[in-house]
Amino acid sequence: WIRRGWVDGLRIDHIDGLRDPDQYLERLRAVAPGAWIIVEKILAAGETWPAQWPVAGTTGYDFLNCVGGVFMDPAGEKPLTDFYAEFTGDSTDFTAMVRQKKRAVLRAGLAAEVNRLADFLFHIAAGHWRYRDYSRAEFYQATAELVTCFPVYRTYVRPEAGTVSESDIGYIEEAAAEARRQRPELPPELFTFLADLLLLRLRGKDESEFAARFQQLTGPEMAKGVEDTAFYCFNRFVSLNEVGGNPACFSVSAETFHESCLARQAQWPESMLTISTHDTKRGSDVRARLAALSEMPALFLAAVRRWSAMNEAYRAANWPDRNAEYLYYQTLVGAWPISLERVLHYMEKAACEAKLHTRWSQRNTPYEDALRQFIRATMGDANFRRDLEAFVAPLTETGYVNSLAQTLLTLTAPGVPDCYQGAELWDQNLVDPDNRRPVDFALRRGLLEEARTASAEQIWERRQTGLPKMWLIRQGLQLRARHPEWFDRTAGYQPLNACGSKAQHVIAFQRGDNVITVVPRLVHGLKKDWGETWLEWPAGQWRDELTGEDAPGKSARLRELLRRFPVALLTRKENA
Repeated sequence: WIRRGWVDGLRIDHIDGLRDPDQYLERLRAVAPGAWIIVEKILAAGETWPAQWPVAGTTGYDFLNCVGGVFMDPAGEKPLTDFYAEFTGDSTDFTAMVRQKKRAVLRAGLAAEVNRLADFLFHIAAGHWRYRDYSRAEFYQATAELVTCFPVYRTYVRPEAGTVSESDIGYIEEAAAEARRQRPELPPELFTFLADLLLLRLRGKDESEFAARFQQLTGPEMAKGVEDTAFYCFNRFVSLNEVGGNPACFSVSAETFHESCLARQAQWPESMLTISTHDTKRGSDVRARLAALSEMPALFLAAVRRWSAMNEAYRAANWPDRNAEYLYYQTLVGAWPISLERVLHYMEKAACEAKLHTRWSQRNTPYEDALRQFIRATMGDANFRRDLEAFVAPLTETGYVNSLAQTLLTLTAPGVPDCYQGAELWDQNLVDPDNRRPVDFALRRGLLEEARTASAEQIWERRQTGLPKMWLIRQGLQLRARHPEWFDRTAGYQPLNACGSKAQHVIAFQRGDNVITVVPRLVHGLKKDWGETWLEWPAGQWRDELTGEDAPGKSARLRELLRRFPVALLTRKENA
């Protein structure tokens, strides 16, 4: 396909499942020297992927979670955390939960892989006199705990080549130290033995084979334990439970966002930027609306208490549990309006993935019946629906503005923007298969045609249709098509700082010499009042690509700049 010119780029999913990702990517680059290649790689906080990989970057989960965090109000963390503990009775220690769920995954779906490694380790130990007297059970427990304590998806040690990076040394030693703390009853020498094998300090054919096999286990264990289990159990604030994310990290500052953009521009300027994919747990616009709750926790928590009291009669034998009930209310707020059928399918999947009361391989029919009965009864309760709709109504426009803001950031930040099919309009989808329903292309073609001659005000008036989002994507992509050099690896990135009473409510930056992006954040707290807040930029004649208005001089008041449309995309007129 590459040679025939049928495709220009390749997205490589599940790169961490390969025995030797470096070798695979080297071979791929050799046969596709000019292709744009990106890899699906989930990065832990502070982690970077191997610099030697001949790729353009990742599929964008690092960007997705950074952008999402920018719209979260850090002031909401404590009240939401305290309420979650009170309402559900569950722990708020996400790190401890991750270890618990990873251990459960190793005992169940990945038990055969752990047994295989333990058998192999027992065989290898026979050749090392210091470790030959330990039992197979001890090797099994030590291996399982070391896998559980791994802080990243995997390391990239190359046993055949004998190479170990400094970062991999750090991760392996960190995991071994944590495993010793978690399992003090096990001989600490076992973890030393495992670390020495993984760090290639003990060499041999079997030793190298063990290191290679071990690296192929930590990734799936992390994915199954965290993304496919813990993310459905830790429901403190579900918009944070996103692929590649860390629900323990509640918000991201504007400064951190700018730092990440500067790093990407310097190191991986052609990495993908995305906010929705086929694997995301919620559509980008569900997360955009839910983010507003972090700015109004008291109102939301009062609503949850009210709804729970209204719906108490619909619970059967204390089922569903409070954790599932809290997930249900957050889902309704984020995805409303939503059909009964979609909610039923989503909550069934969430319950089975959580594996607390039921699971795909061992269904608990009474619990699932109680859950379905609760959902049907509450969705059919006119009083509850009225209350829910009254609560969601003022959040809708905030969600629209947040969506446009994160969309424009995606279109203009360093990297290559990706738009998930169907997400050109408001994307209130949930996890698959909900986000893989048929896309109404006729509707999108009609709206796109309508947008060709409409003004910014007319576009915004049609916001309930999703037209502003599609129009913004069109305007942004047209600008990139006219001037790709304004956004490529040579284009710089310069944060712009607002001044005034509402300065914390704006994210702005300049690309190269010719493009300025301005978006609001924490919109609910802004209350549509920018006060005396302004933004300064380099002198020149600037034009807003969205409204067509000129912005001369070196600054503008935000209330004027964003008067006609919620976000701004400025270009230098003399170079347009």
